[in-house]
Amino acid sequence: MIEVENVNHPGTTNRVDAAKYAAARTALLTLLPTKPPGMTQTEMMHAMRAALPLSDFPGTTSSWWMKTVQLDLEAKGLVVRDAGKPLRWRKR
Repeated sequence: MIEVENVNHPGTTNRVDAAKYAAARTALLTLLPTKPPGMTQTEMMHAMRAALPLSDFPGTTSSWWMKTVQLDLEAKGLVVRDAGKPLRWRKR
């Protein structure tokens, strides 16, 4: 297990499966651009479904892991939200 943060709830941590977190983190950091415009949540969700093995991330679980990793990396300052609508994220 590994503790993750949530940018929307500072000071709060949750424990998640370390191996799945590592796989989702690697995939998200590989997919996200470093320059604007970043990726929308829908774009990230579709890219993560294609990047993660269905055997380990069945159904829509890849979307849950994408959001968990995105919020954790955002809390740690490794991912930033670009201003404007729709919301877009990119690597710092």
